[in-house]
Amino acid sequence: MGRKGRGADGGGDPRADIGRWIAHRRNTELVLILFAVLICAAGHATAGLALYDAVPSGLPAYAAGLGGAALAAHLAVRRFARHADPLILPVTVMLSGLGLILMDRLDHSYALRYGSEPVAANQATWTVIGIGLLVATLLVLRHHRLLARYTYVGMAISLLLLMAPAFFGADMYGAKRWINLGPLSLQPGEFVKVMIVVFFASYLMANRDALALVGRRFLGLALPRGRNAGPVLLVWGVSLVVLFYERDLGTSLIFFGVFIVMLYIATERTSWVVLGGLMAVGGTVLVAATQPHVKGRVQAWLDPMAIYLPPEQRPPGLISDQSAQALFSFGTGGLTGTGLGQGHPDLIGFAGRSDFILSTVGEELGLAGVTAVIFLYVLLIERALRTALSVTDPFGKLLAAGLGTVIALQVFVVAGGVTGLIPLTGKALPFLAQGGSSTVANFLLVALLIRISDSAGKASTEPEGNATILTPVIRVDDDPASPARPASPGTAPKEPRER
Repeated sequence: MGRKGRGADGGGDPRADIGRWIAHRRNTELVLILFAVLICAAGHATAGLALYDAVPSGLPAYAAGLGGAALAAHLAVRRFARHADPLILPVTVMLSGLGLILMDRLDHSYALRYGSEPVAANQATWTVIGIGLLVATLLVLRHHRLLARYTYVGMAISLLLLMAPAFFGADMYGAKRWINLGPLSLQPGEFVKVMIVVFFASYLMANRDALALVGRRFLGLALPRGRNAGPVLLVWGVSLVVLFYERDLGTSLIFFGVFIVMLYIATERTSWVVLGGLMAVGGTVLVAATQPHVKGRVQAWLDPMAIYLPPEQRPPGLISDQSAQALFSFGTGGLTGTGLGQGHPDLIGFAGRSDFILSTVGEELGLAGVTAVIFLYVLLIERALRTALSVTDPFGKLLAAGLGTVIALQVFVVAGGVTGLIPLTGKALPFLAQGGSSTVANFLLVALLIRISDSAGKASTEPEGNATILTPVIRVDDDPASPARPASPGTAPKEPRER
């Protein structure tokens, strides 16, 4: 239903119109969540029939757990963010449910081939923890502008977390992006990607006028002033440190890419994008020439099939067939896939649970399944950008756009790496792949998006910011020629804006 009230012409109660609009959004969200849970339950049953020739015994627990956690998140949104976008949470639930199906399905294959321990139960636990953090964030953070108070504290913590793996990190799969805390392994970079966006939004809001100033022109391109390039050089330097010492190509690309995109949004200067792109390519080439791990990823990207050559003919640094196996998986899946539980994702190794999980989707659900998954991510990114357009304050606009950019870049570097568009980065798809740190951090990101969209919804229905009723115009019935006037001074009627 539309949001425009009828109070201005005396045809209805504006408060009732707004209440119906809010109820419609929340009811739409609830229906979509239930639909997502049903689809995921059907997928889990289908995979079980293929693997065990029977419906999985854990299907009721899976459906009840996913549905209960999603319902708790919905009730929190209904109570603490009732103006929020109705699509963000259902898309998140759908991706999380599909991820749990894939984890359970991969557990079966990995147990048969490698004798490995199952991880689906752990991933379900992290999903519940992430939803709990989402609820807590909505409860504690009543407005996104409160985050601007902790800009530099957040920046300091972000830099410490970002650099910590270089000194205290554990070397796993050629990269140092984990910190071991007893039995747990933490990826600080997953939380940094959220915290650093808050800092970038606050910094660019305060300095965008200076950063938008034009210096010289080169080849028709308006270059920024040299004195304003300092922040870009600093972020570029930190990205190179992460790439060189931690060998974490994905985090460094996301870290630097988010800053450049947000800088362009704040200043509308194409020169920043060109300069940032050149610096990103130059830094990657420099590190690839000096770091064997990064060089091996580049070699696997340039010629993945060279792994099947005799050892003396292989390019130096090429030691894994995962990129080639991923391409075989997509080819095997074809248009509609082999069916859930009927592929061979275990041939890729344990990376099939993380950065190669999209190849599992491609093999068992085909091009149609990959397209559906990418569409869900695109829909989530679109809602973030729509929120950025709708919210009224500059900090909220930059924050929502930055969070959407984080999702977009992460999906791009993962999907691009698996399909051979760019070198592999080692990052995992949000919500879909295994990883406690990634899951919890991404639910925090979604919570912030919901909070910002709630502020945008309030602004569209309550222009005065804290008014809850749109004061209707009272016409003087005994004088038809009299103009309309408000009921009291300073309370001129304003209708909710159409989006």
